[in-house]
Amino acid sequence: MSALTNFLLLLLVVAVMIIWVMLPWYGVVALALLFAGWMMFTRRGQQAASVAGVGISTLGQRIGSSAVIVIGIAGVVGVLVALLAMGEGYAETLRKTGSDDTAIVMRGSSAAEVMSVLDHDSVTLIPQAPGIARDAKGQPIASPEIVVAANLPIKGGTADDEGSVQLRGVSEQAWAVRPNVKIVEGRNFQPGMRELVVGKGAAKQFAGLEPGHTIHLGSQQWTVVGVFSSGDAMDSEVWGDASVVADTYRRGSSRASVTVRLTDPKAYDSFKAELDGNPQLKVDVNTTLDYFSKQSEGMTKVIRVVGITVGLIMAIGAMFGALNTMFAAVAARAREIATLRAIGFPGLPVVVAVMLETMLLALIGGLLGGLLAWLIFNGYSASTLAAGTVGKLSFELRVSPALLWTGLKWALAIGFIGGLFPAVRAARLPVTTALREL
Repeated sequence: MSALTNFLLLLLVVAVMIIWVMLPWYGVVALALLFAGWMMFTRRGQQAASVAGVGISTLGQRIGSSAVIVIGIAGVVGVLVALLAMGEGYAETLRKTGSDDTAIVMRGSSAAEVMSVLDHDSVTLIPQAPGIARDAKGQPIASPEIVVAANLPIKGGTADDEGSVQLRGVSEQAWAVRPNVKIVEGRNFQPGMRELVVGKGAAKQFAGLEPGHTIHLGSQQWTVVGVFSSGDAMDSEVWGDASVVADTYRRGSSRASVTVRLTDPKAYDSFKAELDGNPQLKVDVNTTLDYFSKQSEGMTKVIRVVGITVGLIMAIGAMFGALNTMFAAVAARAREIATLRAIGFPGLPVVVAVMLETMLLALIGGLLGGLLAWLIFNGYSASTLAAGTVGKLSFELRVSPALLWTGLKWALAIGFIGGLFPAVRAARLPVTTALREL
């Protein structure tokens, strides 16, 4: 009979966890209100509140064992939220890079710019398609661009400590395509010259990217003349004139992509249809919003899987800590619980009371872990090799309200499992046996 009961409890835990994961915040609020109503307006609920009040009032006397639960769960939530914040910040940086009124054109079946090569004829034909916005001179706002990998010494590292940065060769229209890119220090490069402007993120990562410094790229000397800020993934790049970059790296007149600004988002369909229907072109067309969002998917999934795996391992440890602590607490209060049972308290209020005690400690641990994760990691700068690029991407960790809510749900789930089995044991313990225990 005991084995059957434990099996049913296990099934209950699995069912509750599945529902809990799928439950939105307003569902949790509704559930909490229903539970509060049950405790306030039913006899058994009032009994559970009375028993829970006694147990919670003694937490101060059990500060050591209570701290084990709180600190353990706080550690789980803090680590989980921090790792998920890394994925959130990475994805947010790439999402901000694109928009639905700009499009990127690459060679057909190319997953990323670094894999794409457009010949000169394609680069000439693409800006002639309908739907592209035009500047004051009537020229299409289209920027044929090339991306290559360049190695630079990492700031603060040894002389041999180098990292990869993405060097982007752009046309004069690159600034009209991306109006959010602004020169914040120095000046823009002059066309036809071996001059570079560097993103703020790249300037923080690599040595020698201050205006006025000379660096060695592709067997040539280049002068850094300015620093730009875009607030997105472009901040991690180094820009130069496309023709000069192509000559230096022997790419001829080919380009990796053509980025265009559309007259409005509705023009995308006609622009894409025109290029897809042109037999002279074999290209793929995407809005830059879709393109950069897809680039973030793979890495975000990896970070999320790592975060959940690490969090799950830590959660198991915290769960056993909670089980051990609550079993000890129930054993210490065995006579008190037996006395309540003897004077007419049924088993349900006892179960709910022990569960409430554990859930309260879990809630405190979850709030503490979320607060620490937000204070320490929100806005923290990090970098990693970005998918679809040949350089490091600088980004900031983002502890969003959704991640804090996820961490809190994990904390309450740990508290539920950690309190359920001790609570059931307390309710099932024979009164006569409990009265003989110390």
